Amino acid sequence: MKNCWVFALLFTNVCFMNAIQKEYFFPFGLSEGDSVLQDGDDEVSEALKINKPLQFYEVQFNILYVSTNGFLSLQPPPGESQYLRKMFPLSFSAIAPFLTNISSGRGKGSVFYRAEESLDVLIRASEMVQQGFTDSAFKSSHTVIATWDNVACEEEGLQLPITYCVTSFQVVLAGNKSDTYALFLYPEDEQKMINISYNHTNMSIRQAKTQAGFNRGDTYGTEELFYSLFGYNETSKNLYKSGNTGVNGLWVFHIGTSRFPFQKVVPASIPKSDSMGFGSLRSTDEDFYITVESNMPADKSTSNAQMDIPASLVQQPPKPNQDVLHATSNNVTKMCGLHLKFCSQDGYCTDYPTGPCCHCRSGYYGNGRQCLPMGISQPLSGKLNGLVSVGDIKVQLNNVDIHGFAVVGEGRVYISISPVPAQAGWALMAVSPLVSTFGWLFALELQDHLNGFSISGAEFSHRAELVFSPQGQRVTIIQEVQGMDSFNHLNFDIRINGDLPSIPDGAKVHILPFKETYQYNQSVVTSSSLREYMVVSENGGSETFSNKLHQNVSFRSCEHSPWTIPDFQQVNVEHLMVTFTEGTTLRYAITNKVGPIGGELPGLVELNPCSTGKHHCDPMALCLPGDGTQYHCQCAEGFHGDGRNCYDVDECAEGLSSCGPHSECVNMPGGHHCNCQSGYEFDLDLHVCVDIDECFLQLCHPFASCFNTQGSFQCQCWPEYKGDGFLCQPPQKPKPILTVCQQHRESLQENLSIYPDLEAFIPQCDEKGQYKALQCLGTTGHCWCVDSRGQERVGTRTMPGTAHANCDQPAALLPRVETVCERWRLSLLTHYNGRPSSQDYMPLCDAHGNFLPVQCYGNSSFCWCVDHQGIEIIGTRSYDDVKPPCISGDAAALNNALMYPVISSSPSGPAILYTQASQIGVIPLDETDPVQEKSTVLLALKDSIVIGISFDCQENMLYWTDFGRRTINRALLEFGSEPESIISQGLVQPEGIAVDTVHRKLFWVDSGKDRIETSGLDGGSRQVLIDSDLVNPRAIVVDAQRGTLYWSDWNRDAPKIESSSLEGQKRKVLVQLGLMLPNALTLDLDTNRLCWADAGTKKLECISPDGTERRVFQDALDYPFSLAIYDSHFYYTDWARDGIMVIDQSTGENTAYLPIQHSHLYGIIVIPSQCL
Repeated sequence: MKNCWVFALLFTNVCFMNAIQKEYFFPFGLSEGDSVLQDGDDEVSEALKINKPLQFYEVQFNILYVSTNGFLSLQPPPGESQYLRKMFPLSFSAIAPFLTNISSGRGKGSVFYRAEESLDVLIRASEMVQQGFTDSAFKSSHTVIATWDNVACEEEGLQLPITYCVTSFQVVLAGNKSDTYALFLYPEDEQKMINISYNHTNMSIRQAKTQAGFNRGDTYGTEELFYSLFGYNETSKNLYKSGNTGVNGLWVFHIGTSRFPFQKVVPASIPKSDSMGFGSLRSTDEDFYITVESNMPADKSTSNAQMDIPASLVQQPPKPNQDVLHATSNNVTKMCGLHLKFCSQDGYCTDYPTGPCCHCRSGYYGNGRQCLPMGISQPLSGKLNGLVSVGDIKVQLNNVDIHGFAVVGEGRVYISISPVPAQAGWALMAVSPLVSTFGWLFALELQDHLNGFSISGAEFSHRAELVFSPQGQRVTIIQEVQGMDSFNHLNFDIRINGDLPSIPDGAKVHILPFKETYQYNQSVVTSSSLREYMVVSENGGSETFSNKLHQNVSFRSCEHSPWTIPDFQQVNVEHLMVTFTEGTTLRYAITNKVGPIGGELPGLVELNPCSTGKHHCDPMALCLPGDGTQYHCQCAEGFHGDGRNCYDVDECAEGLSSCGPHSECVNMPGGHHCNCQSGYEFDLDLHVCVDIDECFLQLCHPFASCFNTQGSFQCQCWPEYKGDGFLCQPPQKPKPILTVCQQHRESLQENLSIYPDLEAFIPQCDEKGQYKALQCLGTTGHCWCVDSRGQERVGTRTMPGTAHANCDQPAALLPRVETVCERWRLSLLTHYNGRPSSQDYMPLCDAHGNFLPVQCYGNSSFCWCVDHQGIEIIGTRSYDDVKPPCISGDAAALNNALMYPVISSSPSGPAILYTQASQIGVIPLDETDPVQEKSTVLLALKDSIVIGISFDCQENMLYWTDFGRRTINRALLEFGSEPESIISQGLVQPEGIAVDTVHRKLFWVDSGKDRIETSGLDGGSRQVLIDSDLVNPRAIVVDAQRGTLYWSDWNRDAPKIESSSLEGQKRKVLVQLGLMLPNALTLDLDTNRLCWADAGTKKLECISPDGTERRVFQDALDYPFSLAIYDSHFYYTDWARDGIMVIDQSTGENTAYLPIQHSHLYGIIVIPSQCL
């Protein structure tokens, strides 16, 4: 009869066959460092170079090519038309898990591939090979992994391709110096296809042949040089419904060797078995097991056969629990399929009548959730904090490093604590509980007794109280052990507080061997002991002291498995050495064994269980000694029970509290306490809650009245004052609206009040607030005429002592020659007989006859960028509704032009700096909110197009790229400072710029030359870092602390975000999928995240610097161009609204700030207050 197990996650009955699922794939994707094959239906990867060669038949190779159509090849394969409708043998080499007409991209999945030598992958691949070849001792030293994820199988239709399957599969090539094996993985849950027959009689000529196998490719018609998984009439569905390893969907083949002539691929072969087995395949970071109950009739010849599966792939319950497992196999809900994700990758899961538990497999020890290999040293890493007093001296310990290792199998632990202040270092030598817990944790196990790690694993809390004799100093120690980090170090924090007896400088401490008895239950381990230590001074004198220790360890055990730990175990501390060396480092060495009780605790005369700790009282009970070894257990006050089991009394729920009106009862272990409600406080007897008179506390604004109410109060501003009562503003007369000239004049006069000796231009306004026609620079005598916008009129400047120009005379009109754009437009208009259609191309020109940076076909979405000559810029073509972010190379006219460009103001607090055409603007911040009414122009640069902007906090220096002048410039951020050009040669279209404040370097991108360059901060030592595989680079940021460079490339055909070292090495694609126009890029140093804004996807996203943990913060942006982060807020310039948008990361709230001048904004940065 077929047995079905309940799979709780689906809330339904599912019958599991012995077949793999997609989650058992080897790890793949961008986070694993995979390359992604270009989307399409006949794509081939670039040559994948393998550091160590592999074997295919007798051929050794170290280059592979990956094809969309489901195979690997040793050479570039021909076009698909030459092989898709043919059967093996083919004219080229092929390792083909699923060779057919496959398409990827645009919702049809992706193809990933990489060479891999990580230990986890090598071990797993070796175990899979040994599972199929049971007599082999093969150990892999390198692998290649290729994964086709949710790709579409297609067939030619009358008009469009027809998708007849969606599938996922994976191939792994595992090799060492002499042999290579291929692993094909076909997950059952990823096969969505119709039944495809391979009978030649019902195949159409146009139908692609689906094949799986191996083709050597150098000989036609020789059967020995190819191998096919399909028989003549078999179907592709058999790939996941069967296998050659004992696990359906897993196929293993020996495909090459250099040890002997190799002419045939050898498949794995495992004898079939009808007995109950536990097969498994490990996933990325956890073990899952597919448990199979056979529904085949018993056969005498095979009923006792057992699959030969490696120990790492087999669930092996402990022998004492076999009866439980078999007795309940038909009645117990099997939950291990869900629970196993919580087990260690070196563990397995066992179902018990009440639920599942984790155990470590053979050769490992631990509690099942964490398992460590026996005989391997275990690294330890933690921090020490706290406050200790040594005599009258108080010593603060802040994040002191603790490092060490345990020699498992010998019970030895070595720990180093540094740096420790000398005032506390000598005294801490007597505090052995700082490290003795780790002695218990990794003690040598004797006579089937277990050390701490085998019981608690790497997650527990330890609390100890140490009392020193004879003066009674007392110290408490709290240890939190927090599991394993990514480097497999056991992590922990230790906090110590209290008083320590002093030990003379230079003295030595000898801690005498001792024994401790530990009492165990399923959640707490307790111990009490008396420890002695000898202090030997530098002159040879010695004195013996003692301390008494009470300690407990609380942990989480699995309540479902039988508790087999003895109630009492003895830890023998045979050696504990401590030194304080170099005046800063505490070093400990400890040797422990754990076994049965073999003697009483030293120093304790009374043998009553209450004194030895061998009683059975509840931790929340008092042990009351009687005659001899008799004792009585009594629950502590606030608890009830028989003393051996005590339970907290909930005084709040049982109505036993003493809380009065306007108070709330809070239950506590062993008691309760009362909290007054908001607006009330305890009276003098601390029992009754009375109203707080907030008006007495003067919480309202001085210009407001206060009204007290029961439990609350109200504040109300005085008449004519405005506010909420906590802040009231006096009535203000409305300020007159200032004209542009008046605003310009007022802002400059405000700065001159700070720097009165600076000679600067102050515009003159007439009685109507408009610019006077004649403007002069102070007392120098330089004068010129301006137009209504304050912009200088060409040819009107006069020198000191000469007659002023006649500003009333209108400017001469100069005839303008027809531009290339205008001539081309007129020519095409004639070509279209004066009536171009909505789909015809007509050049788009601005008012000055220059080409607009974005050109389109009529009113279609087919647009591209052009240079100033109208020539298309490669990689900018757009076929969607989002037009490409093209930058105009023609500088806009300046508003309020200055006599010469100087820094007009210096921010006194945090501020936003942004670039807008020929200007750099500044908006002060009130905490995180821009104060728009105080915004001003920081610098006005004629004939410039300022794009990228960056700031050096150390030197208070501002850097920017000038797209119009093709220069890189800088200026000191102080009022009156003049800019200087530091790079003026060899630039075409400089855009993003970044300052490395640590290494004192400058980095920038040039989208015209498609390169990334660097130089010193003065423009010297210029160097090209990257000049290949760039199309439209834009934003660039530098992580100076980690030595990493990041940049975006909005190439319309293949947008991406990349990284490299500061020297241009270790180049890596971080993000490629899900991008369209990644204009903006920034680094959040507080959270160590790289963030970008995409004008095509409308998303603001962040990732970790290694390309993992991708997260979407916003998905409804307009058209972002540049991005900055400050105090958990995103600030970005937006081309759709020509403004600055602010996003609160905590709430997602959006706020817009629009400058007075409406034109595109480019770069943006935020200068924090600590830089000013």
